[in-house]
Amino acid sequence: MTEQRLTEILQIEDDHERRIELLIFRLPEKAQPAVRWMRKPQARWARLPVGVLLICGGFLSILPVLGLWMLPLGVILLSEDIAFLRRLTDRVLAWVERRKPQWLGLEAAPHS
Repeated sequence: MTEQRLTEILQIEDDHERRIELLIFRLPEKAQPAVRWMRKPQARWARLPVGVLLICGGFLSILPVLGLWMLPLGVILLSEDIAFLRRLTDRVLAWVERRKPQWLGLEAAPHS
């Protein structure tokens, strides 16, 4: 199932969606549906406060439980609604796909 899902993701033509789906695919299986729901347009009411809280938690990464991983996740959630952050996220994910494809779960050169 995972190889088949990875093949489906790699065939997504929209670069932004493909890269985000690759990141979601790397999450634990139990977290994937929640993140996919959070990205839906009707979840904007939840996405904005959760994104801000995750960014704040990322800045408090010196405390237990909170971590630096929260900062990029919050930015990615906010980028669904804020154009400036979407452009920034697209640029960073394009760089990651080119330079560090293993971060997206890609073994070899990225597929375009």
